[in-house]
Amino acid sequence: MDRATATFQQHRPRLLGLAYRMLGTQADAEDVLHDAWLRWHQQDTDTLDDAEAWLVTVTTRLSLDRLRRAKTERQHYTGPWLPEPLVEEAEQPEAELERVESLSLSFLALLERLSPEERAAFLLVQVFDYSHAETAAMLQIAEDACRQRVHRARQRLREGRPRFTHSPDAQRRLLEKFRDALESASVDSLQALFAEDAVHLADGGGKATATLRPLHGGERLVRLYGIIAQRYRQWPIVHRILWINGAPALLTWVDTRLATVAWIETDGERITSIHSLRNPEKLARLEAVTNPQAGTSLY
Repeated sequence: MDRATATFQQHRPRLLGLAYRMLGTQADAEDVLHDAWLRWHQQDTDTLDDAEAWLVTVTTRLSLDRLRRAKTERQHYTGPWLPEPLVEEAEQPEAELERVESLSLSFLALLERLSPEERAAFLLVQVFDYSHAETAAMLQIAEDACRQRVHRARQRLREGRPRFTHSPDAQRRLLEKFRDALESASVDSLQALFAEDAVHLADGGGKATATLRPLHGGERLVRLYGIIAQRYRQWPIVHRILWINGAPALLTWVDTRLATVAWIETDGERITSIHSLRNPEKLARLEAVTNPQAGTSLY
């Protein structure tokens, strides 16, 4: 391996982590890294004072261009848009806790509230720990403008954050109860799980059956999942709770095909929101590396 390739590979986890958080899908992130590699390959790397800064700058700008196009495309997306689970690790094992938490599917969904420019500035400063001056240089804007973008991003994310935050262990306990209620098709058990103002979002992308708008109210969610539980009885079903993007998620295989990845937010006692990813295109990578008979996961 030549020196330029070795340098790129050294920084690849960080670059992938940035591109994935910017775009919310692994396929788009890998396309950005491919383009970044081509530009790196064309660059006289011996003239660079800081290879990491150059690579992060190029990856950020490529991600921004792609995200601007994606934002337009997502306006015509069928139903709610949810992020795609990450299959390949985008961080080193010793990565800071804040960076690991920022990989969660709930956080990635929250980032959709931001403009592309706000998203880039926020991630570089808050997640990847670059200074406002360094970030401004990468984005080719004034430092004051960078600070304003980060401030607006914090405000938007604060407005959209769930009222309660609880540990992954609490989420897992409720997911286990949810799985048991689905397997037993128990309406009473489902009733006990959902908060009165619980919210359900599903992403079928027009390619799988899913609600087309957010569904509000615990009673409505109980009816919905009661129907789903009854329908599940018609096919061979396997439910497994695995760690996805650093948090627990409930994976459901229907007739050996991965049909759903669901993750929740909770007040510690009940489910306050549930996200259901059903778009088969977004599940394909995960399906290829998971085993419906396994009870643990590396991801």
